[in-house]
Amino acid sequence: MARGAMAKMSWEKYILQPVQGAPPVVLPTLIYGTAWKKDQTADLVHQALRAGFRAVDTAAQPKHYREDLVGEGIRKAIRDGTVRREDLHIQTKYTSVQGQSPNNMPYDANASVTEQVHASIRSSLQHLRPSEEPDSFDDAYIDMLILHSPLPTMEQTVEAWSAFETYVPHRIRNLGISNCTLPVLRELSSLVTVKPAVVQNRFYVGTQFDVPLRSFCRTHQIIYQSFWTLSANPELVQSEIVQLLAERTGINPAAALYCLVLGLGKTVVLNGTTNRAHMEADLAALKKAQHFAEGKPDAWQRLLENFQELTGDQVEV
Repeated sequence: MARGAMAKMSWEKYILQPVQGAPPVVLPTLIYGTAWKKDQTADLVHQALRAGFRAVDTAAQPKHYREDLVGEGIRKAIRDGTVRREDLHIQTKYTSVQGQSPNNMPYDANASVTEQVHASIRSSLQHLRPSEEPDSFDDAYIDMLILHSPLPTMEQTVEAWSAFETYVPHRIRNLGISNCTLPVLRELSSLVTVKPAVVQNRFYVGTQFDVPLRSFCRTHQIIYQSFWTLSANPELVQSEIVQLLAERTGINPAAALYCLVLGLGKTVVLNGTTNRAHMEADLAALKKAQHFAEGKPDAWQRLLENFQELTGDQVEV
């Protein structure tokens, strides 16, 4: 990343390019992740929105998500005046048969991929409707639909994506893909009409921190959504660079890691904390890091370049 890139980064949000006349999608840099929250999901989503999160990630995958309770938490926040639907970024996923529990999935496993996608999207629109009113389903929309992972063949992957595209722009604003390699992303992007707007991947050493893929994303205006950022990277949390940023800004090391990952450019982070104090602290950390970066740009740049050495990103001179 070139010197001076700090001035171009977004600390709070990105505005995605509108697709086929859809309203622009505002993508906050911290997204509340709802996997594995089980029966606590609705309460935790409501807490996150009360704390200041304005983006929520879920999936039509009962094995790991309670999408129905995500919707319940969002509707509660809308009812009590915490948020308006138009101020939220809500993203969900279509998960193929391979990622579903055999006894609990939102579609018929024997149906075609296209029919599975339509059933999955219908269930998501029902779960994520903005109110309990009978016509609320008709007003429901999804800001981002993500293909949870490529299907076994590119033909099947494109079939699913083509079904996605039929909902753009009125019911779905933008499309993305998760658990994706660079070769798959390149090929998919060349075959579809609505290009991927985001890639949501594990950020960890096992994939060498996705350096080439993230470079491709920056070049093509694709936002990289980092997940597993804390759990998979204890060595980064404990690194001298992260600890130094935490000390210089008065934020906790976990939040400092988030800020440095955001500093890599065109990147947002999924945050799944279940602690209300951590929710508030992580959101506040962005402002503290931004204040530090703007007030001491050279110090921030040195920290960022040292962090890039840890992740393998090439520093462009």
